[in-house]
Amino acid sequence: MTQPTPSPRLAGHALVEALVAQGVDTVFGVPGESFLAVLDGFHEHRDHIRFIGCRQEGGAAFMAEAQGKLTGRPGICFVTRGPGATNASIGLHTAFQDSTPMVLFIGQVASDQRDREAFQELDYRQVFGPGTLGFAKWVGEVQDADRLPEYVSRAFHTAMQGRPGPVVLVLPEDMLTQMTASPVLPRVEPATAWPAPGALRDVRAMLLASERPFVIAGGAGWDAQACQALQRFAENWQLPVGCAFRFQDLFDNRHPNYAGDVGIGINPKLAERIRSADLVLAVGPRLGEMTTGGYTLLQAPRPAQKLIHVHSGAEELGRVYAADLLLNASMQNAAKALESLTAPVSLPWTAWTAAAQADYVANHETHAVEPLDMAVVMKTVQRLAPEDTVYTNGAGNYSGWLHRFVKYPGLQLHGRTQLAPTAGAMGYGVPAAVAASLLYPHRTVVNVAGDGDFLMTGQELATATGYGATRLISIVVDNGTYGTIRMHQEREYPGRVSGSDLFNPDFATLARAYGWRAETLSTTAAFEPAFAAALASGKPTLLHLRLDADVSTSRTTLTALRQAAEARQEK
Repeated sequence: MTQPTPSPRLAGHALVEALVAQGVDTVFGVPGESFLAVLDGFHEHRDHIRFIGCRQEGGAAFMAEAQGKLTGRPGICFVTRGPGATNASIGLHTAFQDSTPMVLFIGQVASDQRDREAFQELDYRQVFGPGTLGFAKWVGEVQDADRLPEYVSRAFHTAMQGRPGPVVLVLPEDMLTQMTASPVLPRVEPATAWPAPGALRDVRAMLLASERPFVIAGGAGWDAQACQALQRFAENWQLPVGCAFRFQDLFDNRHPNYAGDVGIGINPKLAERIRSADLVLAVGPRLGEMTTGGYTLLQAPRPAQKLIHVHSGAEELGRVYAADLLLNASMQNAAKALESLTAPVSLPWTAWTAAAQADYVANHETHAVEPLDMAVVMKTVQRLAPEDTVYTNGAGNYSGWLHRFVKYPGLQLHGRTQLAPTAGAMGYGVPAAVAASLLYPHRTVVNVAGDGDFLMTGQELATATGYGATRLISIVVDNGTYGTIRMHQEREYPGRVSGSDLFNPDFATLARAYGWRAETLSTTAAFEPAFAAALASGKPTLLHLRLDADVSTSRTTLTALRQAAEARQEK
């Protein structure tokens, strides 16, 4: 049915109407004079959409990236030209590497000032130009106000179809103040691809010829039905399933077929199991450096194992690995197709699957560490927090405890419960937690941050306070060092520390200045009552944990790393 032509209105208002038509009710950004007409549009349509004003564009872009992960539709971020855009680039890069749908709108200098290096002018097609190692899937600049709805629709299609990812739309300031009567376009639903029937027959044949198969699930584009279908496929075929780096919530970690996370700090027994598998079925992940252990669990370009690679982006298939079978399919359809494969009555690998799960359970057993045991801390969080809690983190060794000891429910149970950057971006966790809390105020959100990681974007605590986030807890692990860098220094240059020491504020006092509850803790025994009180408080709470710098990871210490490095040098 033809839509009625609306009355002429500012293009900035038409843009906001286009977002509302796409189902967007929340956008993140930092206001700028280059898109004042859009800000006025948010005011005009404030009953349908809200603009969350953040404290720095990097934090705003991280929030939009988290929004994309949580909803499966593009997260929306608005920033101004030049410095605003470059600040936001960290979130754009994260969305690209994490395959997260996102649209970054950037204000631009007026059309009559272009190509003069006007105030804060950049050529965003050059800065963020698309490419396999770029920032965005597409960069467009809207010159004609009447075509603005067309560009928005294309942006949503591009962000969601194939391998999801970020799109940049550039908005010249004078274009936004033009009048337009163009109608907005309908809500975008992405086109999806099914695997070819012949390829599915080949998958079944390769499974039947296998003795030690292993499934790695990951990547973007999953929904509740797809995750449920993957679980039934694993059950029907009694397959062990591991989740790719920071996609641990795609498969219920409590399921008897779950084998653990395939990423940084991988369980050594799981790593060996993948190496010794005779068939790896990778459903969704890019099989990047972190998931493959630096391309060693699966040797590039030709793995020792038979490899079936299923991915939503045709350009990704064969880019690194010469797989034995390639399937270009959207995750929603791929998982349902795999579920339809009929399994034989008897399978030779049931003991293999049971052993994989036993190794995962055993990986939760640790020796006590005093005075503050991070394994116990994470297990306490798991025990006390609601099952639908959203966990967030940025980058750093501290995240290893979260990834190892928290058991994520499958996405089909509560939606996304893990927000973490596969791009390894420091500072992601706090903004992601704020976004999750604002988007889903009925859910508890727990952020785990290192001291270095927290101060990258800690000012977004003000955003949480200002916009009414409540069920939000940030656990700051303070060991006075950039732990990951210090770990690598001790491995490569033992005892020669440079630049990795940190000089921190009193995090609890800082949080109180932002209107948060806060406590400082230094013992394991003090954590449980403090965390229980945080859950019951109904207020955003920061728990400042003081940890000895020697406690480097969930598996080793700096002293042990240094001694091993020195021993190697003596040989």
